[in-house]
Amino acid sequence: MGGGLGPDFRKLWWAATTSTAGSAIGTGAIPLVAILVLHADAAQVSLLAAAPRLAGALLSLPVGAAVEFRAKRPVMMAADVLRFLALASVPLTIALNMVTLPQLYAVSVVSTVALVTFTAAAGAHLRALVAKDQRTAAASQLESANWLVNAGGPPLGGLLVSAAGPGLTMLCDAISYVASALFVRSIQWPEPPPPERGGAGRIGPDLVAGWRYLLGHRELALLFGNAVLFGAAVLAASPLEVVFMLDELGYRPWQYGLLVGLPCLGGVAGSWLAPRLSNRFGPRRTLFWAGLGRTPWLLPIPFVGPGPWGMLVFLTCDTCLLFAAGIFNPLFGAHRMDVTRPDMMARVVGAWSVGGRLAWPLFIAAGGAVAALAGTRIAIGAVAVLCLLSVPFLLFTPAEPGLRTAPGTSSLRRSRRVRG
Repeated sequence: MGGGLGPDFRKLWWAATTSTAGSAIGTGAIPLVAILVLHADAAQVSLLAAAPRLAGALLSLPVGAAVEFRAKRPVMMAADVLRFLALASVPLTIALNMVTLPQLYAVSVVSTVALVTFTAAAGAHLRALVAKDQRTAAASQLESANWLVNAGGPPLGGLLVSAAGPGLTMLCDAISYVASALFVRSIQWPEPPPPERGGAGRIGPDLVAGWRYLLGHRELALLFGNAVLFGAAVLAASPLEVVFMLDELGYRPWQYGLLVGLPCLGGVAGSWLAPRLSNRFGPRRTLFWAGLGRTPWLLPIPFVGPGPWGMLVFLTCDTCLLFAAGIFNPLFGAHRMDVTRPDMMARVVGAWSVGGRLAWPLFIAAGGAVAALAGTRIAIGAVAVLCLLSVPFLLFTPAEPGLRTAPGTSSLRRSRRVRG
């Protein structure tokens, strides 16, 4: 930590890092419960990844508007508590030999709604905590922490699954959200009052305001398209790779944990380099080349075989992908804050999260269907091609900072001084 970001940012950093650490330990825990406890096949695991995301996204549609006009920290704490209760139910039912696929669907739905809520509130609150010239540094520190805990979490989670089963792994994940809520509660900086709703009874217009702003802003709309396609490819590949590694290649859970965790060190390196590359080459150019650099690394995965050489290919491809993503993500996060109007931040982040979660399940389900019809290798090859299709959305027209903001942003900035 450092760079003058202040103690309250550090508390937010610890909250995000703690919950991410628990999630990293529990990475793939719900699919592992389905595979190891309920003996689900590839199609069922893909459906488990897809259907709850879609249902959760639909239930999250009003989240952005609801969060925008409320204090952000209480919302973040409530989302953490909700995630704890949902995830803690799984080890309990495993212990009672009562766990079922419908329960796993329900837990995933609740977790999705809570995640969208937390993300919308935290995105808006971060902007209030951090000055504009420190946003890239703040996003880089959050990104570095994210990749670092994801590097260590899955191997530890794999060891926990091997030693004590997926139930204990999910319990660790659940407890992390309690710690996250306590860190959020400890933030002392007075939270600025939320924007006032423009008149009573305007829930309907508020629901679409974030979408209208996002899609009406050319640069944000193109970046959103890139995020949807890239995220769809990576998320569709994830459940397929779990089945591919554990069932077809015969890797053990601890080996799977290593293959998921160690490449995250590439993300740590990328996020550390992001502000330095941005200063050297410019944020837009760096954003484009990092986004391009994420895309080709799923292509070799269908050709991977069992044994050490196959593991080496997995490690190399995933490390390169996450290195580029580690550069891209903090620059993108800072850029989105810069070009979004302050009183629209929660609604834009909420619309962004919901939009992805509405689209991604369709691709995940399609990947499962292709796997059921043509095999897991063909399905992974198809999502690798989908990843390449995200590149054209990065070709937005460069502009000087401040010229590509949405209508009304400049006048708003002139009319009032907004901290961060």
